Amino acid sequence: MRTVRDATFDVLRRYDLTTVFANPGSTEITLLTDLPADLEFVLALHEGSVVGVATGWATAHDRPALVVLHTTAGLGNAVGALATARVNRVPLVVVVGQQDRRHLAFRPFLTGELEGLAGSYPVWTTTPARPQDVPSAVARAHHEAVAGRGPALVVVPSDDWAEPAGDEVAAPSVVRHGTQAGPEVVEELAAALAGAASAALVVGADADGEESWAALVALAERLDCPVWQEAFAARAGFPQDHRLFAGHLPAGRARLRDVLAPHDVVLVVGAPAFRQYPYEAGPLAGEGTRLLLVTDDPEDAHHSPVDLAVVADSASVCRALAERLPGSRGERSFPKAAAPEPPGPGEPLRAGHVLAALAARVPAETVVVEETPSSRPDLHRLLPARRPLGFLSAAMGGLGFGLPAAIGVRMARPERPVVAVVGDGSSLYGIQALWTAAHYGVGAVFVVLANGRYAIMDRLAEKQGGAAPWPAFTEVSVSGLAQSLGCPARRVDTWEELASTLDALVPTLGSRTEPLVLEVVVEPDHTFDP
Repeated sequence: MRTVRDATFDVLRRYDLTTVFANPGSTEITLLTDLPADLEFVLALHEGSVVGVATGWATAHDRPALVVLHTTAGLGNAVGALATARVNRVPLVVVVGQQDRRHLAFRPFLTGELEGLAGSYPVWTTTPARPQDVPSAVARAHHEAVAGRGPALVVVPSDDWAEPAGDEVAAPSVVRHGTQAGPEVVEELAAALAGAASAALVVGADADGEESWAALVALAERLDCPVWQEAFAARAGFPQDHRLFAGHLPAGRARLRDVLAPHDVVLVVGAPAFRQYPYEAGPLAGEGTRLLLVTDDPEDAHHSPVDLAVVADSASVCRALAERLPGSRGERSFPKAAAPEPPGPGEPLRAGHVLAALAARVPAETVVVEETPSSRPDLHRLLPARRPLGFLSAAMGGLGFGLPAAIGVRMARPERPVVAVVGDGSSLYGIQALWTAAHYGVGAVFVVLANGRYAIMDRLAEKQGGAAPWPAFTEVSVSGLAQSLGCPARRVDTWEELASTLDALVPTLGSRTEPLVLEVVVEPDHTFDP
């Protein structure tokens, strides 16, 4: 007898969803036991890590990943990571186990109120009316995840998998819609840029890709204008070693207005206009600055107070603009950050020293996964993204993303070196993911900046003018925790040890089949400038 499970597996094969990221529970046993040989199971030890690994994998593959979660407890544990996937615009097909359909009315043990548990973060959620509707619901979830650029959830009662598939199962083909800007819109944008006395570009995470980078480089060089990265971008929208890259926008309105003041036309591509933190009063730009936006995300268009928003494929629009604009004779360039001098004898390491040491050594194709809030400005200044997918972070800002995402990226793109730079406080939100890296031979390297405290929270409390009530946690050994999870780890205390360790490690980054945690002890920085 052909079962609902069999029919669903055929759907998974059709949509290339053959890697199953999960932490198993009893309501998924019928689905997961005796998986066919062509389906690969990847275990993580916490649901946040499950979704985080899948998010990194889907990001690196640029296609949906399949996640299986266990009823209320599993979905509840994963909500924060699902929210990050949504804000990072990463498609996930999420199957959530439910108790046996035949006695749901009696509220048995492990029954969950699942459809609203993740709030509005899923782009689509359904519980199929019949077991026979499960395969088509999973196919629909794939479409919704791609179209909505986020997690799509299908809640499946545990007994559905063994039911007969029946003759009415249908998984419709996915129709993908491409959005192109009309020639009159392109002409309007081109006229605004051509007539600008001083134009500027702002790029965001949605411009991270080979085609977008090429189109934006061509456009920037035509205009010979500065290119700024949006604040708190999850990915890099432009090569950050290019002569026209001017840096990252500040996240406060007053300084943002100062940065944009010299420009009468600012074109924002693949980003909202503008991401802020924390709140400041006043306009985003001065009266003399006209803001234009090109994005393929309608939500960004509707939440950006700009003069003109165009919802279209950014690469094609920028390519068309570059073709229409006259070339500039200028050869301007913007200075890049100087690396800090190594610490002298007896001086402590700081985050900037570690980041500069990495920048001097890692190859251009390295994927840097970031989750170190207090050191992120230093990372942006000192460790630029030089290739598409060169930088990855959590757009939402919630912790627990860095370790599992780096694992997923390396699983998906084993030919690319992957280095996660995370704070020790951040690492503790997803430390279980290191077991997955060790067990599956994932050769990512995790550089943990260990200052024994939530440094960014300390700085924010100081800016508030008060004392932080939370203690430091200098007793925690991240390298010890890593080793207890089967992951090789080293503790680094001095500049000499850091330099020699990286010199030996970096040549192996592309070929590693074993993870490594470097717990680098750093002195807390006493400034934070987002």
